[in-house]
Amino acid sequence: MTDTLIDRLRGEVAGPVLTPGDEGYDEELSGFNLAVTHTPDVVVGLMSEADAVAVVRAAAETGTPVRVLATGHGIPNPMQDGIVVTTKRMTGVSVDAEAQVAHIAAGTQWAEVIAAAAPYGLAPITGASDAVGCIGYTLGGGLGPLARTYGFSSDWAREFRVVTAAGEVVTASETEHPDLFWALRGGKGGFGIVTAMDFGLVELRTLYGGSVFFDAEHIASALTTWAEWTNALPESANSSVVILRLPPLEFIPEPLRGKTVLSVRFAYIGDAADGKRLFQPIRDAAPALIDAVGEMPASDIALIHNDPKDPTPSWDRGLMLDELDAEFVAAFLDVAGPEQQIPLIAVELRHLGGATERDVPEGSAVGGRSGACTLTMIGVPDPSLFEKVLPATVDGILGRLEPWVGEETTVNFSGGFDLPGSYERSWPADTFARLADVRSTYDPDTLFPFGPRQENSGS
Repeated sequence: MTDTLIDRLRGEVAGPVLTPGDEGYDEELSGFNLAVTHTPDVVVGLMSEADAVAVVRAAAETGTPVRVLATGHGIPNPMQDGIVVTTKRMTGVSVDAEAQVAHIAAGTQWAEVIAAAAPYGLAPITGASDAVGCIGYTLGGGLGPLARTYGFSSDWAREFRVVTAAGEVVTASETEHPDLFWALRGGKGGFGIVTAMDFGLVELRTLYGGSVFFDAEHIASALTTWAEWTNALPESANSSVVILRLPPLEFIPEPLRGKTVLSVRFAYIGDAADGKRLFQPIRDAAPALIDAVGEMPASDIALIHNDPKDPTPSWDRGLMLDELDAEFVAAFLDVAGPEQQIPLIAVELRHLGGATERDVPEGSAVGGRSGACTLTMIGVPDPSLFEKVLPATVDGILGRLEPWVGEETTVNFSGGFDLPGSYERSWPADTFARLADVRSTYDPDTLFPFGPRQENSGS
């Protein structure tokens, strides 16, 4: 990268323009996963849409690739050349209560949107963690705690503001640039820099939800009950389970500290009495260590999963399952149950179906609508295990579970495309081909690299 380009960026961009060795360079690039180190030629902290336009025009004239590091969990693979732009300074949300729409700036996290919508009795369809960035998450589809009832989060996107490779600002919606709008609802990256999004809200003040924890000796019975129970759940009921191998650390609640436990999560949209009745079979399955399921404000939805919010080294692999039956549960317990000594801190199953199976009327690029369940495996946060030990462990588990693994997954669960074929399997074949066409239309020279080893969150 030439000094001329860097000088131009520093002259045209209001935000910081930093190169390796500059004070603040490493901090600007630091994300949620501390095991990932980004080392681009230059990082630009965007302050505004005008900054994004200036960066794209300068990059296009010199053929310099541009990648985006948004807020929240960020990109799981190192970005090692070109320009990286960060959007964490572009925050803010405003709510149009009458239209039930939130206008969300590029660097905003879900917690801000939840808080802004709650006073109006409204709620966004978010991810499990409220510390995830809204834009990058939505571009990948997004399967949160209410997905069976309300669908993928991207189904609620109403329009995007995008700086394209031509350095132009366009609105992508059902009526303007509908091909780009289709692609941005699930296609993830490689289309431009998204600077803002309009996102639909639902009327929701309370729900019946939370999580209940079972000790190791009861995991088999509770998990078996859960799998059978999901077969008859209405779309108003959402659930997931996770086997947690918890360290003996003080921040973990004392009843769970140092134990292997099963957490069953639940979120029911409707009358609390109906939710309680529907959840009763899980309570009857075994005695609980902690039962935190009850009526709750919709604004507390992040407490259902209670995901960590502090940055940490992390490694995970995710995919989808075609079905969830008794044979799968037996195989799953054989390879990931409490008796297995494996270096995984969490092995999670999310029950899908319901609204996740139905595309929006105008169509979207989301992959994974055919999945019955997601499977996510999260490794012990020790980077020395990331290269060989954790991949070998997960390969062994998947070898046993292969009969239930789906051909298709969804891009937010693909873990940065490290697994061969995971990029292509993140969408149905026809969707994958159409996404390539849209990328070539809006970015013919691949200014915004996307795909294996060249990830771009696009947000």
